[in-house]
Amino acid sequence: MRLLTLLFLTIPITSFAQSPLLQSGPMVGYSDFREVALWAQTKQPARVQIRYHEVGKPQPAYLTNEVQTDRKTAFTAHLLADQVEPGKKYEYELLIGGQKVSLPYPTRFQTQNLWQWRTDPPTFRFGVGSCTYVGEPAVDRPGTPYGGGYEIFTALTAQKPDFMLWTGDNTYTREVDWNSRTGVLRRYTHTRSLPEMQPLLANTHNYAIWDDHDYGPNDSDRSYWLKPVTLEAFKLFWTNPNYVFDEGCTGTFFWNDCQFFLLDDRTFRAPDEMPDGPDKMYFGEKQLQWFIDALRYSKATFKFVVTGGQIVNPSALFENYAIYATERDRLFKAIADAKIPGVLFLTGDRHHSILHKLDRPGTYPLYDLTISPLTSGPAKARDEELKQPTYVDGTYLSERNFGILSVTGPLRDRVLTIQIYDQKGTERWKREIKASELK
Repeated sequence: MRLLTLLFLTIPITSFAQSPLLQSGPMVGYSDFREVALWAQTKQPARVQIRYHEVGKPQPAYLTNEVQTDRKTAFTAHLLADQVEPGKKYEYELLIGGQKVSLPYPTRFQTQNLWQWRTDPPTFRFGVGSCTYVGEPAVDRPGTPYGGGYEIFTALTAQKPDFMLWTGDNTYTREVDWNSRTGVLRRYTHTRSLPEMQPLLANTHNYAIWDDHDYGPNDSDRSYWLKPVTLEAFKLFWTNPNYVFDEGCTGTFFWNDCQFFLLDDRTFRAPDEMPDGPDKMYFGEKQLQWFIDALRYSKATFKFVVTGGQIVNPSALFENYAIYATERDRLFKAIADAKIPGVLFLTGDRHHSILHKLDRPGTYPLYDLTISPLTSGPAKARDEELKQPTYVDGTYLSERNFGILSVTGPLRDRVLTIQIYDQKGTERWKREIKASELK
């Protein structure tokens, strides 16, 4: 057990931290009307708490629950700000052992607005990105480093999004990691401790879904032997507001008039090489049924479906949904038959960014916005993919990048604006999708 503690202590910590006990964070998690989740990780056992107050009003100040971190949970602390009011912005301070940790960047969070039956929904902006590889030369593959361009997080933070969507491969377990709980927790700690990431975590709400690399080995499926351990790690290091099933990380959340469906494309997934047919499941029967029911129930203007792999791209390549054609057809048919408006997909995985648009007879087109990678090595699309009728010309980008999506306008005329930026923060392309086009 002593060895495990030492392993955590050897992982580099951000140079920003003024407390010798802080490993990573603080991080702002989910936001709702009456509570906001916060998170931090220490290097060794410590008492952790957060003090917060409304912006511009130092008093009254409130305290979250206090957590005593320990090595059994990788020294992580989940904290809850539950003395908040809707539509407010708050400043906060991290306390370790009762002492304030001094940080040279803003530490703020916000609660959601109670706009329903009162006004049009507010404008909001959110970041999107996938594939975050943080190098560790001692255990990385020999040759050219696979991870880099960490300044992308500085560019992302400068955009001041309301929240960040991490759409899979948010950390990369290696051969030394995925066969043990110690290895998995160490890898999650190593990635989360990246210095350039800390200001984004501390000042932006964060939601996440996983893909193969933070779930298990490359291209891993339902047969992965340690998936309860990686699920435990996911729940320790992220603060999603809910988990629909006991297994997997499926969930949902709302931001103003939009709903986000976080779908797990690994836990229930049949092997990629299995012949296609009704038994070759991707999301799995119970998750798929819940998802279709939830879409039917939702009154959201935009229904963002967030998952790791590409959904709309018809090229049956790599791990695209197209190699699970039977289930894919079933899902698309269910959306059309139920006349569910406003559905579009946000995906990652492919190490390039691209927008696909599937025209469907008698109903609206399905969009799939792939945004990838953040810090992993870029990869090119196949020529056949760029010749597909679904490819939206001018949206292909094969370099490190992130997205900023904005939802604006009155309730009956909402507009989604997509902006893609490179790792330096330069805009590379921009598109608009009106809610009226998705009916």
